[in-house]
Order: sequence, then C-alpha cells, then structure tokens
Amino acid sequence: MQVITNWFKRYFSDPQIVFLTLFLVLFFGVVIIMGDMLAPVLASIVVAYLLEGIVAQLEMRSWPRSISVVLVFILFLLFVALVLLGLLPLLSRQVTDFLQQLPTMIAMGQQALMQLPERYPDLIPQDQVDQLIQQIRNEIASFAQQAVSWSLASVVGVITLVVYLILMPLLVFFFLKDKRLIIDWFVRYLPRHRRFAGTVWKDVDKQIANYVRGKFWEIVTVWAVSFITFSLLGLNYALLLAVMVGLSVIIPYIGAAVVTIPVLFIAWFQWGWSSDFAWLAVAYFVIQALDGNVLVPLLFSEVVNLHPVAIIVAILVFGGFWGFWGVFFAIPLATLVQAVLAAWPKNTQEDVIDSA
Repeated sequence: MQVITNWFKRYFSDPQIVFLTLFLVLFFGVVIIMGDMLAPVLASIVVAYLLEGIVAQLEMRSWPRSISVVLVFILFLLFVALVLLGLLPLLSRQVTDFLQQLPTMIAMGQQALMQLPERYPDLIPQDQVDQLIQQIRNEIASFAQQAVSWSLASVVGVITLVVYLILMPLLVFFFLKDKRLIIDWFVRYLPRHRRFAGTVWKDVDKQIANYVRGKFWEIVTVWAVSFITFSLLGLNYALLLAVMVGLSVIIPYIGAAVVTIPVLFIAWFQWGWSSDFAWLAVAYFVIQALDGNVLVPLLFSEVVNLHPVAIIVAILVFGGFWGFWGVFFAIPLATLVQAVLAAWPKNTQEDVIDSA
C-alpha cells in the first residue's frame, strides 16, 4: 500500500498534472460519446490545419492575415468544386461499371478456386475450397443486404452531404479567420499555472499540423502516381483503384494490405495469369515500397517516430472507439500520449529507495 501511495504522490502531487489528466479524460470522453455529432467540426479542424500552413507561408511574406485567409479560402472552394464537378462524376461512373461486372468477377474467382484441388490435390483439399466458397457466398449475401440498406438510406446520405457542404466551408473560414480569438477564448478558462500542459500542447500541435499536411500530400501523391501507372498499363477502373490506393495510406500497414486484394483481383480478372498481370503487380508493389521507404520519411521527418507496434495498437484502439476519425487521428493521438509520457516527471533514485 505504501508503494501505491508513494507512486500517487510522486506523479499526481502537482496540480498541473492533475489538470492535464482531467482535461485528457474529458477530451476523450467527449470524442467517444459525441464524435458522430461533432464530425463536421472535427473535419473542419483538419482542413483548417491543412490550410493554416499556406496562410502562414503568405504571412511570412508580409501578407496581411485577412487577405491571406480570403485568398486561401477561395482556392479551397475552387479545389472542392473541381473535385465535386470533375472527379466525382468519373468516379461514380467507374463504381457503377464495377458493380455491374462484380458478379462475373466473383463467378470467375469461384471457378478458379474450384480448379485448385484438381491441380494441387495434396496441398489443397476439396472440402476447404468448398468451405471458402460458402463463406464467400455468405459475405456476398451480407454485402447485398447492406447495399439495400444503403440505398434506402440514400436520402439521409444526401441530406448529410448537403449539411457538410454548407457547414464545413463556414467552419473552416471562421477557424482560419478567428484562430487567435478562438484560442484566446479557450485559454481564458484554463488555470493560470499550466506550464506542463503548455509544453505538451506545443509539441502535440506541431505534430498534428505536420501529420495532417503530410498525410494530405501523401494521399494526393500516391493517388496521382497510382492513377498514372494504372492508366499507362491499361488497367480497368484505374481512377477507382487509384483513389482506393491513395486513401489506404490513412491506415498505415493495414490499409496497404487490404487494398492490394481488389487491385490484384481486378488485374487478374482482366488479364489472367499473364505478363500484363505481372507488370501490374510489380508496378503496384514498387509504388507501395516507394511510399513506405521514400515518401513517408520525406513528408513525416518532423513527426515523432512511433514503433510500428504502437501505430497498429493505436489504430485498433482509437478506431474501435471512434471509427473512421479514430483511424485517421490514431497517430496524432498516439503522439499525444507519447508527448504526455515524455513530459511526465520521471522517477528519481530517491523515489525508488523510498518505495522499496
């Protein structure tokens, strides 16, 4: 009992630490309970973090902040309009074509699986293939039911999209325009003695800003390179697959592994076991290797390094609590935990002797 008492006094005797602990508990509680309701606000904060870097660059060149904010916001609106009017119609068309061809693809895949026991009877038993095919059929039936529910909820989805398109630009503009005003209002309600929390916040703020901007450019770069590569090789649904590959970088390690399946499956459906399929597979794995070994170190050189095990655990924990946003913010939230632990008072030799 004395050991626990000494430990508690050592780590929670400072009021600043108690304040930070309560703040973190409250923050995670609000995120877990009200995450869905606050999704437009959180998404707007992400976009504001992204655009703040451009505004800061203009301010460094002696541009007034008001003019910089207006200019960057106009460019943001033009980018959104380009995506909605230029990219989404093409993407929607490819999604429709893919769904129409999906039953044929699945039938070909089942035929290929049924031939495996004949070719490799010693390695692949017939009963395992039958079980796998049955599982695939069950997953298809489940997917069909989900598709029906999605279609029934399409009206709600359209309304939600309209709300996002109206609220998010307004929120982004005010987050940029009144950044200092919002921060000062928030700081006014904090305790005066907050040196420990301030140290953690400066580190985390820098890491989150670098992560959001770096992740955006990683998504765009991987998407563009994948789209150009798939188009040059003549792969069907090049835009759809490139978008999937680009978005897969949001989930480190896991995303790349998952998106590999549809890319190689569609390539096999189109070309079979041919040289074209081999070239596509090689090009795809080269893109993944360059992303992990060149692009990520270049873009995230200023972000605190986390062990791959810590990243995977963070994705599973925060994704389970908070869905998509938990997955997206898994690394920044893990960085927050790491920053708190790094700034937390360390045990001294005297404490170890006392506890003994």
